[in-house]
Amino acid sequence: MKKLILASLALGVATASAAQGPLSVDVTDTSAEDMTIAVPVMPTPETVGTVAGTTEALGRQVAEVVAGDLSRSGLFKPVGPGGVRAVSFPEVTAPAFEHWAGTGAAALVQGFVRANADGQLTVGCYLYDVALRSELTRAGYVVAPRDWRRAAHKCADAIYARLSGESPFFDSRIAYIAESGPKDRRVKRLAIMDSDGANHRFLTNGQSTVLTPRFSPDYKQIVYLSYIDNRPRIYIYDIGTGRQRVVTESANQTFAPRFSPDGRWILYSMAVAGNTDIYRVSVNGGPSQRLTNTPGIDVGGSYSPDGSRIVFESDRSGKQQLYVMNADGSNQHRISFGGGSYATPEWSPRGDLIAFTKIAGNFRIGVMTPDGSGERLLTNSWQDESPTWSPNGRVLQFFRTGQGRNGGSSVWQVDLTGVNERRIPTPLEGSDPTWGPLLP
Repeated sequence: MKKLILASLALGVATASAAQGPLSVDVTDTSAEDMTIAVPVMPTPETVGTVAGTTEALGRQVAEVVAGDLSRSGLFKPVGPGGVRAVSFPEVTAPAFEHWAGTGAAALVQGFVRANADGQLTVGCYLYDVALRSELTRAGYVVAPRDWRRAAHKCADAIYARLSGESPFFDSRIAYIAESGPKDRRVKRLAIMDSDGANHRFLTNGQSTVLTPRFSPDYKQIVYLSYIDNRPRIYIYDIGTGRQRVVTESANQTFAPRFSPDGRWILYSMAVAGNTDIYRVSVNGGPSQRLTNTPGIDVGGSYSPDGSRIVFESDRSGKQQLYVMNADGSNQHRISFGGGSYATPEWSPRGDLIAFTKIAGNFRIGVMTPDGSGERLLTNSWQDESPTWSPNGRVLQFFRTGQGRNGGSSVWQVDLTGVNERRIPTPLEGSDPTWGPLLP
């Protein structure tokens, strides 16, 4: 896929430089009302047909995706194309502020979709403060028509970043395990989709069981565990070419492979002679290095963003708890001391928090600081597990399993307030999500 190219947004009229108004939201304030944002259809200067549809139709679809992204953030109350009046092309840079003030909107997103002579599209995106009648930010993207959704996600990212002061996360993808079939003969396939569930596709055919995928730091690859003839193998899947290769295999039970932040190592767990420890192996294969060596079960493993430390789970104290160690296995120490058990830890890309599964009656998603303080539980369903972080470290995805024999699994997300919880649509049941970095 080609990179999105920042475009000039001149429309043939003079526009002032972006004013920096006070309009903003607090991502940590659970009591604040959601900001109302109007997102009308994005007009086109000329209706032109493309392989993805006409520029007129794409203008509505882009606005709908922008509104959907902003709604999923949990911070905004967007009113999309179906709830507001359409705007003309000249209005994109000259908003009718009196009209929008009368609708109760605090902010206004306007834009356009224009066909270029070379067959590409230019998608423009403007954010306005309605009360101050000022432009807050603008962005533009040149994309192939098939990539119009990426331009929409980029527009939503620009709005989110401007209003929240946080890094964005909409233009990213999720890999997960798509599950089908009866409980005793489950088919588990590796699948990938946009952060909102669109552009879904299967990467493996289901002939072998696939488990616990995780993206590489550059997003180009996915590491996962697969069982063929009951023999575990760690694979790396190349997203661009569709090729996959074996990194390491063993007759021993193997668990949870993860990339190191520099992309040079694969961290994983393996059971040998009744003892499970954490190992690392080069992404090119070869001998593995053992990092833990204590009686019991050491599982999981997630690097800190700088690669200097690893968080993992261990039952060496009698039940599963969280531990942190240096990347070479030294200085292993416990950080969780609450009631119940802890599992599936994952370090935030910001480095400030560690997410985990808390097992105490039910399974809940929680976070704590790297020294174990500030524990907070974010969900309270029957079985929520395996958290994975958004690229900006402000939202978590996980999978939820329903009660009973017929209880299925599905992919969900929750932000750090614990208030904004949403299901991500998937064509089949879903488990083990992994959130990839922001796309280039």
